[in-house]
Amino acid sequence: MRIGIAADHGGFELKVQLVAALTFAGYVVKDFGAFELKDGDDYPDFVIPLAKAVSSGEITRGVAICGSGVGACIAANKVHGVRAALITDSFSAHQGVEDDDMNVMCLGGGVTGPALAWELVQAFLTSDFKAEEKYIRRLNKVALLEKDGLH
Repeated sequence: MRIGIAADHGGFELKVQLVAALTFAGYVVKDFGAFELKDGDDYPDFVIPLAKAVSSGEITRGVAICGSGVGACIAANKVHGVRAALITDSFSAHQGVEDDDMNVMCLGGGVTGPALAWELVQAFLTSDFKAEEKYIRRLNKVALLEKDGLH
């Protein structure tokens, strides 16, 4: 599994901690930045390249972090083929993958501590999409929105 991670200044410290934990756990991690703590940088500059890499298949799953996780989630979901969610609990971390084929997990660096973040990331990465008919049917309806848009 190829893991990508990105964060702005609001998630920089959490990103550094997660990269270390993921690497120690044996994951290969591609870091999309920020590569230094710089107040005032913009989450789309890091999250959009991550989301595009997930959409293209270069990255299997992504973790996007900003101060609250909200902006990162909004930006990631603008990229075709990305199914991102702001995650704050273990149930959603695995259920989002199992039922909704979530491929980008968003975290708030200002609201989620490193221990909980690691627990959430592990639940996200060790879960698999169930691929049952009802879940595929629902995802196909969402895919139509990406194709046709809402008018």
